[in-house]
Amino acid sequence: MSTDKIQQLKKMKEVISQGGGEKKIKKQHESGKMTARERLGLLFDEGSFVEIDAFVKHRCTEFGMQEVDAPGEGVVSGYGTVEGRLVYAYAQDFTVVGGSLGEMHAKKICKVMDMALKMGAPVVGINDSGGARIQEGVDALSGYGNIFYRNTIASGVVPQISVIMGPCAGGAVYSPALTDFVFMVDKTSQMFITGPQVIKAVTGEEVSAEDLGGAMTHNKVSGVAHFISADEKQCIEDIKRLLSFLPSNNMENAPEFACDDDLNRIEDKLNDIIPDNPNKAYDMKEVMAAIVDNGDFMEVQPYYAMNIITAFARLNGRSVGIIANQPKVLAGCLDINASDKAGRFIRTCDAFNIPVLNLVDVPGFLPGTNQEYGGIIRHGAKMLYAYSEATVPKVTLITRKAYGGAYIAMCNKELGADQVYAWPTAEIAVMGPEGAANIIFRKDIEGAENPATARQEKIQEYKDKFATPYIAASRGYVDDVIEPATTRQRLISAFEMLESKRENRPAKKHGNLPV
Repeated sequence: MSTDKIQQLKKMKEVISQGGGEKKIKKQHESGKMTARERLGLLFDEGSFVEIDAFVKHRCTEFGMQEVDAPGEGVVSGYGTVEGRLVYAYAQDFTVVGGSLGEMHAKKICKVMDMALKMGAPVVGINDSGGARIQEGVDALSGYGNIFYRNTIASGVVPQISVIMGPCAGGAVYSPALTDFVFMVDKTSQMFITGPQVIKAVTGEEVSAEDLGGAMTHNKVSGVAHFISADEKQCIEDIKRLLSFLPSNNMENAPEFACDDDLNRIEDKLNDIIPDNPNKAYDMKEVMAAIVDNGDFMEVQPYYAMNIITAFARLNGRSVGIIANQPKVLAGCLDINASDKAGRFIRTCDAFNIPVLNLVDVPGFLPGTNQEYGGIIRHGAKMLYAYSEATVPKVTLITRKAYGGAYIAMCNKELGADQVYAWPTAEIAVMGPEGAANIIFRKDIEGAENPATARQEKIQEYKDKFATPYIAASRGYVDDVIEPATTRQRLISAFEMLESKRENRPAKKHGNLPV
């Protein structure tokens, strides 16, 4: 082979690697963003990334596009290893035609997704795009449709992670919404169906791009995103951390890590963490930190529906998903957003063979017309559905309150909990002692010489007889009442016992999830 051909190849690859050129790369950096290749270079193990379809070009000849040079067609795609594991990825290149999506741009993304599905490996999509390439018209829209279809087919088979590192607008937002996890970067990421200018023109409403679709908006208000990072480097580190909790596909288990934390560690502080006053809050995250390996857990959607906690952690080096009520926020009540957040997380864990731990301190579903009109019945049913459908090992620990339908919604025996433990402070009942005493003993209280004293006596009687874990334990609804300090060793023992669990469901096309 002649030297000239080798040199020509090297020159062509060099031009492609420069994307939109030096000026546009500089502008990208000035806006606080890295280039597509820089992002992929940080994500993948050094020297492991292999680019595919670098020479792909668009075929559009409309509106002057035939004269537009778009190196790599505005997206870098390929595969490599992340901490030694195979991962596929694509990164839209904003320096090339604004990262706009056209027919061939979409085909590059689809090829990577198809490969990830065949090989059973996670796929990471980095979005930084001005949206559909207008010059390509319906071909661009067709490209989005092909991506959405693949997102859906791959759902529950391989982990799909979307990363928003710039604008993501219009139809483009639906691909991230169809994936398992969405990462955003503070101040440089935006997602919205219609931008601020269109909204102002149509509705007269004025809103900034950041308030409309910024990272904190989608992490705290809408719940569209799962993670927010201070900058792009931190975001990529967070992605790597998340991948460490997930298997490569639905046929495998998550990676196991050597555990240097004592499996039989006794946490005496848990014996005193529940306040004597049942109406006083405590931080459930302190309970979680005391139980899991090295006190380390990765919270998912930490700013959204904060009355419930969803997180990944490890017990004896193995991944678990944690769903926990947070007494510090709305007393740990379940509401519409908490139900959606938990239901989605449960289904994600079940899809990828990650056992589920439920930490329960729930006084009920949040009352009020806003919740009822908003469909709390329908949304709460999502949790019931998700728990009942899940076949992974499920362990429930009741720390304090477990009242009414919310007790069931947090995965009791009847919803398929394989083991249910309770602390001595647990109160398992249809409702709280105060309300129950008012109903059950109403006539006794009204007929007493001192109704106030009689009421307190009846409340205490109800607490002693019914609002304890021992009634439930005597019926077999609770497998054991345990000393809080021994919780870590009991949970590890339970999950190890359940490791070989096999459970089938009736054959069907799919269930009818109450969306």
